[in-house]
Amino acid sequence: MTLNGILQLVFYVVVLLLLTKPFGLYMARVFEKRPVYFLDRILGPVERLTYRLCGVKLDDETDWKTYASAMLLFNFVGFLAVYILQRLQASLPLNPQHLGAVAPDSSFNTAVSFVTNTNWQGYGGETTMSYLSQMLGLTVQNFVSAATGIAILAAFIRGLARRSAQSIGSFWVDMIRSTLYIMLPLSVLLTLILVSQGVVQTFNGYQKVQLVQPVSYENPVLDASGKQKTETVTVTEQTLPLGPAASQIAVKQLGTNGGGFFNVNSAHPFENPTPLANFFELLSILLISSGLTYTFGKMVGDTRQGWAVLAAMVVIFVALLGVATVAEQNGNPAFAKLGVDQKASDLQAGGNMEGKETRFGIVNSTLWATATTGASNGSVNSMLDSYTPIGGLVPMWLIQLGEVIFGGVGSGLYGMLIFAIIAVFVAGLMVGRTPEYLGKKIEAFEMKMSAIAILVPPAVVLIGTAIAVVSTGGRATIWNTTPASHGFSEVLYAFSSAGNNNGSAFAGLGANTLFYNTALGIAMLFARYWVALPALAIAGSLARKKVVPPSAGTLPTHTALFVILLIGVIIIVGALTFFPALALGPIVEHLQMMS
Repeated sequence: MTLNGILQLVFYVVVLLLLTKPFGLYMARVFEKRPVYFLDRILGPVERLTYRLCGVKLDDETDWKTYASAMLLFNFVGFLAVYILQRLQASLPLNPQHLGAVAPDSSFNTAVSFVTNTNWQGYGGETTMSYLSQMLGLTVQNFVSAATGIAILAAFIRGLARRSAQSIGSFWVDMIRSTLYIMLPLSVLLTLILVSQGVVQTFNGYQKVQLVQPVSYENPVLDASGKQKTETVTVTEQTLPLGPAASQIAVKQLGTNGGGFFNVNSAHPFENPTPLANFFELLSILLISSGLTYTFGKMVGDTRQGWAVLAAMVVIFVALLGVATVAEQNGNPAFAKLGVDQKASDLQAGGNMEGKETRFGIVNSTLWATATTGASNGSVNSMLDSYTPIGGLVPMWLIQLGEVIFGGVGSGLYGMLIFAIIAVFVAGLMVGRTPEYLGKKIEAFEMKMSAIAILVPPAVVLIGTAIAVVSTGGRATIWNTTPASHGFSEVLYAFSSAGNNNGSAFAGLGANTLFYNTALGIAMLFARYWVALPALAIAGSLARKKVVPPSAGTLPTHTALFVILLIGVIIIVGALTFFPALALGPIVEHLQMMS
């Protein structure tokens, strides 16, 4: 790795960590219903009006079952709204390109995708979705699906912090405050930054422009007798897709949504035009998830707990970031055999540049790939399908670890805390005593719920992949079959992405089909709710418990030893679950490439 590349990576991580505490403190005030600085004067009236319209009171609280029911009801209504909007968009306004209705299976997949904060896209945004569908359907879900994850986390933290309590908060209050005081202000600020860098934000229709240099190519046609011939076609103009993109790009990154306004996502110059825009978008992907670790420590009354969880995340993230960057900078051994020097230096670009934008280079491409799959973001600024096998293995495995290395806003941290519960359970087995976490005894119910939360996503991924590679519908659109291991990797990545609510894709797989739209939609539903519901059940159970005083047998959960134990549990679970499948995909492809 070059010095320049190392400095870029270090700068990003340092800025992210510096923002963790102040932003974490801010979010703690939001969840504790305290005044939120000057924003109370601006957004307070909006908040109170929303409560009146919804029949909600600020101080209302419920048990975990009512909390979960409210969350499911709200998400179901959101699903119906997005589905119907897509099916009717041809007859609705703000459709300057007169795009037709979206197919039923694609509408189902997209509605599930955006409601579950997955944002998997089997369609091209600029050729499928009207401006109204993008704004009223997808952008709204970018806000509220992210706020849903944050709300569940707030409930989980209260379960750990409270003693002998029957309630864990109000879903409606948590969701509304998360939207108004966290997602909305940050999105407005980031939108202004992105517009200043050239990200488009307009209601005008697509524009045709003259090319500076005409492009000619040979087009095969049939003559009058039916014989094939070629004719030269010269292109002198290009159609530029436009739209209200900047506002959606901002919230898609901040909410770890990832759904692109345009088909090539954040590699598109209208979504991500400059290195500065790239840095701010990258920072926003992990900003909220990182800050929530400090929020957790603050709300449970021991900030060391939050720092310990953050340390585990950072160690895994930095290690895998290094692996991906080195793999891509070393390039493809097949070119080395031809005498091509691919290695990068501080004065010369090099390595595997296939599928990467030259304005970002390898370092900012692998940083994005690692951040977007460590978080459940799913946006891309390079083509993961073109990465080397080891470079592509890193983002795939980050997803398979359960989207807990920063993870989705809210969902990543409550997933990580479930792993922390498992870690203290393992430690308790070692010393032969009932495990404790933050003074709460971890008993049979919590372990059953934790087991469901960590076993359902891998089961969805592996079963879905198996069905896809043995069924006609699944194999029909695997375009890359040489080597076969790469085609398998594409299918495995697709179900890993859907089964862990990430949303990114290897590509090279025709996913906009009845089979994949249906199968991946079902995977997204299981991945979201069979983790969220056990998390709420654990929160409700822990809230009712009394705090047990620490003793000589209590494992401190803020020390380096616990950080190492937590990292070990996460990696072992990920390795044992997915290593056989990875061996059939990127690992064997790497061995084939080396030979």
